[in-house]
Amino acid sequence: MSKQKLSLQDQLLKAGLASAAQAKSARADKRKQTRQQRKNNSEAVDETKALRQKAQAEKLQKDRHMNQLRKQQEDQKQLAAQVKQLIELNRQPRDELSDDSLAYNFNDNNKIKRLYVSEAMREQIVRGRLAIVKFGQHYEVVSAEVAHKIKSRDEASVIVLNEPAIAASDNRDDPYAEYQVPDDLIW
Repeated sequence: MSKQKLSLQDQLLKAGLASAAQAKSARADKRKQTRQQRKNNSEAVDETKALRQKAQAEKLQKDRHMNQLRKQQEDQKQLAAQVKQLIELNRQPRDELSDDSLAYNFNDNNKIKRLYVSEAMREQIVRGRLAIVKFGQHYEVVSAEVAHKIKSRDEASVIVLNEPAIAASDNRDDPYAEYQVPDDLIW
């Protein structure tokens, strides 16, 4: 003798408090409401999916940018290592403490620097056979060929690289060509 439980709608119909038309419209409203909820839920899912895809695209772009920066830094480190190796292997021996050392003055970042070299080495620097390169906080002398290799990797490392003397035919344009520079003048 169990009584079957009736829904609220059935109870209202049985009691005569609601009509069949009202019950039908209530069912239709409920159906519309559930459809609308499903539709809104799918829109919310679509928005979430779009936001997720946008975040992934931004992360991918950021990762590419970071990888590119990392690669540039690695390339710079490799070039710096190559320059260091070229200088270490090819630097010319010089004795700064010897009696025949002469001061060779040169310009580095608008500052006059001085490097003590032998007379022969100074002459080769002036003629463009040797060059002065920056090695950390110090300066070294290397051959012109090595200086060109270093310059192709890092221009800032090559401080002094004189071009070999040009033929006398170009001296016609020089207004000071007829004035001779004394041999004992050291700048």
